[in-house]
Amino acid sequence: MSESPRVAIVTGAARGIGAATALRLARDGFAVAVLDLEESAAKGTVEAIEAAGGRGLAVGADVGDAAQVEAAVARVADELGAPVVLINNAGVTRDNLLFKMTEDDWDTVMNVHLRGSFLMSRAVQKYMVEMKYGRIVNLSSTSALGNRGQSNYSTAKAGLQGFTKTLAIELGKFGVTVNCIAPGFIASDMTKATAERLGVGWDDFMAARAAEVPVQRAGQPEDIAHAVSFLVSEGAGFVSGQVIYVAGGPKA
Repeated sequence: MSESPRVAIVTGAARGIGAATALRLARDGFAVAVLDLEESAAKGTVEAIEAAGGRGLAVGADVGDAAQVEAAVARVADELGAPVVLINNAGVTRDNLLFKMTEDDWDTVMNVHLRGSFLMSRAVQKYMVEMKYGRIVNLSSTSALGNRGQSNYSTAKAGLQGFTKTLAIELGKFGVTVNCIAPGFIASDMTKATAERLGVGWDDFMAARAAEVPVQRAGQPEDIAHAVSFLVSEGAGFVSGQVIYVAGGPKA
């Protein structure tokens, strides 16, 4: 493994958890492909990686589009090297109670989280299988356990846990581990949007949520990046098919 280029792809890496994870992996010695819907949106993360002495590549792709995914992964392999790490982090929310949820709200969330993770994993696994080494980490959520107004998101995040366990069984013999991180409340653009939707001030929203967490604070994107760093390390080769709740306590 040490002779091979260490290349990681992080989806949805323009901001939030994805950006923090991309920066952390760059610090860990990976060349990182920062993938987001628009290439221009990913450039800020790449600049931060380069400013810290790392190597990054901004890549634009819709993870729900098979042709765009294939082209993006081929570009990464060509410009950085064969990817041995994939972090399926890209996500969107379209929250609403069931009776108000539209088909588009449902399909959009499924398309990004589930179809996107499937397409990215399928495109990347061939490089990992060939190299007999790989690490895939999928981002679930405590919402997988159920969350009011998120029947679409909860379903997608629960689905990713089953996807993780199945890929771990299929890819294990090729030296590839597949794990899942389920964040709890993380201070990010996505949770700020939730506060706005509920009409609650951000500081009040964060304080109320932090009070419900046993460690008495909101999570930060770096908390998730640290867990990713462990799971993609060479030392984590006997950890596979696991769902780790990084939520400041034992449950949501």
